[in-house]
Amino acid sequence: MENKKEMRNWLNEFNLTHPFVIAGPCSAETEEQVLKIAHALKDSDVSVFRAGIWKPRTRPGGFEGVGEIGLKWLKKAKAETGMLMGTEVATAAHCKLALENDIDVLWVGARTTANPFAVQEIADTLAGTNKIVLIKNPVNPDMALWLGGVERLYAAGIKNLGVIHRGFSTYEKTKYRNIPEWQIAIELQNKFPDLPLIIDPSHITGNRDMILEVTQEALDLNYDGMIIETHNDPENAWSDAAQQVTPDALKQIFKDLKIRKLSGDSDFENKMTKLRANIDVLDANLLELLGKRMKVADEIGQAKKENNVAVLQNNRWNEIQAKMVAEGAKKGLTEEFIIKLFRGIHQESIEHQEKILNS
Repeated sequence: MENKKEMRNWLNEFNLTHPFVIAGPCSAETEEQVLKIAHALKDSDVSVFRAGIWKPRTRPGGFEGVGEIGLKWLKKAKAETGMLMGTEVATAAHCKLALENDIDVLWVGARTTANPFAVQEIADTLAGTNKIVLIKNPVNPDMALWLGGVERLYAAGIKNLGVIHRGFSTYEKTKYRNIPEWQIAIELQNKFPDLPLIIDPSHITGNRDMILEVTQEALDLNYDGMIIETHNDPENAWSDAAQQVTPDALKQIFKDLKIRKLSGDSDFENKMTKLRANIDVLDANLLELLGKRMKVADEIGQAKKENNVAVLQNNRWNEIQAKMVAEGAKKGLTEEFIIKLFRGIHQESIEHQEKILNS
């Protein structure tokens, strides 16, 4: 698959003066609820109304969606408001029902993206459709798997494609429900700059109070739009209550978001050139320091080999991590960043030492 300007055609056809927005409840619960929220969002920046019809849960026993009847509610909402309708599909049967009910936007969820067989089944069912089809990143941070899903849909003759960045699962406790791992989405964006990229701050944060922050960060990274879960009574939502906002709160988010220019005047560009040159020098210095650090790690590995000492010394690593987190905080660096950085450095040091011990 090659990047083509035509990938943006479906998005350009909306002729928007603001970012593309998909919004609506995590789950369609009742006909009244769907219609009430749709009418509340009708005269806003929302281009597509969304509602989950099938809700795959991690464990059985929870609310798993109202099923096919919910599609009838979306169809009625479309007739009453004129808004486009969107929902998640996970099987060929879901796709067929969505098409039969004139759903305009379909997306493949994170769990489904992780299964190439399921994505291929969806691609075969939707082959040649002119509907908009979006694919969320897989639950695990795997760029190839995400891109592979896009390629399967593209190979099926589906031209109106886009991707949704909804964050990645982790065992670590962070402020996010699913950590963004921005660099993965940025890498995909660099490979396919004309493939529309949409942020899902609801699933990244799991917290309605953080939605503005994460959406702003995405827009600062040139994302094309957002998909935000919106409910008329979030506290009593049947699924994912903590991450849904009210229609009024969503409209306030639209007002608070700052849309950046893609470029500035000549003075700005000159300043940026100088600053980027400074960054390049600092990056080169960082690599030089890391190279020197690994040479010391090699000497440590040699000493351990001569004395038959194990590579991993947990007490030492814990001391380093605690010290670096404290020092990093003094320099305005977050604990999350410091831990990721030094874990990577530590892993590289271990590999250097293991290579020496086993030589």
